[in-house]
Order: sequence, then structure tokens, then C-alpha cells
Amino acid sequence: MAKQKLSPLGLEIRLVQQSSDDFICLTDIAKFNSDEPGQVVRNYFRNKGNIDFLGAWEKLHNPGFNYVEFDAIRAEVGSASFTMSAKEWIARTGATGIKATAGRYGGTFGHSDIALQFTTWLSPEFYLYVLKDYQRLKQEEQGQLEWNIRRLIAKANFSIHTEAVRQNIVPVIDWNTGKEAIYQATESDVLNVALFGMTARQFKENHPNATGNLRDNASALQLLVLASLEVSNAELLEQGLSRPERILRLNQKAQERMLLLLGTASGKELIKQLAPPKPEE
Repeated sequence: MAKQKLSPLGLEIRLVQQSSDDFICLTDIAKFNSDEPGQVVRNYFRNKGNIDFLGAWEKLHNPGFNYVEFDAIRAEVGSASFTMSAKEWIARTGATGIKATAGRYGGTFGHSDIALQFTTWLSPEFYLYVLKDYQRLKQEEQGQLEWNIRRLIAKANFSIHTEAVRQNIVPVIDWNTGKEAIYQATESDVLNVALFGMTARQFKENHPNATGNLRDNASALQLLVLASLEVSNAELLEQGLSRPERILRLNQKAQERMLLLLGTASGKELIKQLAPPKPEE
């Protein structure tokens, strides 16, 4: 396995390549805000949303995934006595997206999809730096001016956002139906309005000759911020906030993260495009 490192904000994060997949060290990422990274990783497995994400990832990529054990674990999550380590998760479910090694240079590693989701759970702001540095690494590997960040964003956060919409807004009777698709599209527009100031439909009306949709025409920076907003909106949905309030809060987060990534001067220029929207129910 080829070894490399990421260094967002000066924090060294190990990355190993196995076949065509990247595995990033969750233990190293957890050092961002804790002196006990191992405990942070264990806490990650105590969160129902994280377990749902891991299960969704394994169902897509691992034909040997143990669904019976996964359902049993999912039923246990949330109880005061529930604990789970990476090794226990692997042993019980046959998971392939998580790898745990012992020893001085060991740690818990997650497939890049999972590692990025882990980082959003840990800190949406730090996630931006990790994703940006990971993008740099892939650019260097592929010799491209701008690596396809859209692929990363779709993989890392799509399941988080759609599952949050399903669990908090969509009636169970409407799951996996055309009605759920409407709910999901509406919540996508919550993000669009917060970041771009318009819905997908309004973009088409205002730019009839544009190639692709609203997000196809977004900059790499906007897509970075959008990725973090998906996680933030999932959290706001869990809190039961109304749609107008969520849009306003997400707009504020978009502005803060633009400044975080660009610095004050450049960020303020872009923020002129992010005036607080006036959402309607």
C-alpha cells in the first residue's frame, strides 16, 4: 500500500492507497481537536447518523456486508450502554470501508468517502481544509489544473443529507416514491438559495442558454462550501428548525466559510453575492 500524507492547517494525516482506493487515517483527523483521538473515533460509532452512513456505504460497495448484524447494531445505537470500536464494527459486519491496525504506527483508517464524512461530523470548518488539501493531492497525482471536486462532494455528503431529509421530513409512507423525490428536491433548493441566492428553477429561467444546471456552473470554491452546508442542513433538520430559518442560518454559514477559505479581502468580494435571501414557505 502506497503511503502519503495530507497536511491541512499543519496537521499531518496519513493516507494509504490500496488498489485504486484511498484510505485516510481517522485517528489522525481526530487529533484536530482532541488529545484522545481514539476515544473520538469510538464516539463516532455511537452516533446513529454515522452508523446509517457507514451502512449505506457498505451496501453500495461491499457485497459481503452482514445486513443482519448491521440491523442489530443499528437497534443498539443510542442506548447509554452502547459502545463500538472500529475492530468490533469490522468483525461483526464484515465492513471493508474501515480498516484498523495496531502498533505504534497503527490507527483507524477510513475509505476517503468515509474519512471525509467523519471530518464533517468532527468539524465542518476543518472539513473544508481537509477536502481542499485532498483535492491538491489528487491534482498532483493526475496532473490536472482542477481535479473533479464534484465527485468527492457527491460521495461524501449525499447520503448524509438525503437520509436527514428522509428521517425528519418525509412521511414513512412516502419513502422511495415520487413524493419523496419532491421533498429531496425542495431541500436541495434550500441549499441553493442559501448559497447561490436562487433555486434550480430560477437559475434555468435566468440563464436559458447555460450548459448544465446551477451546480454544474458553480466554482470549485462554491462547491466546497456547498459540501459543508449539506452537513449543516442535516444538523438543522435534526433540530426541527423551519425552512426559512434554516436558509438564513445556512446563508450565514456560507459567508463565514467563504471568509475562512479565502481570507478577509477576497472573501468579502464573494460575499457580496451572498446577501441574506428572503425565503418563502
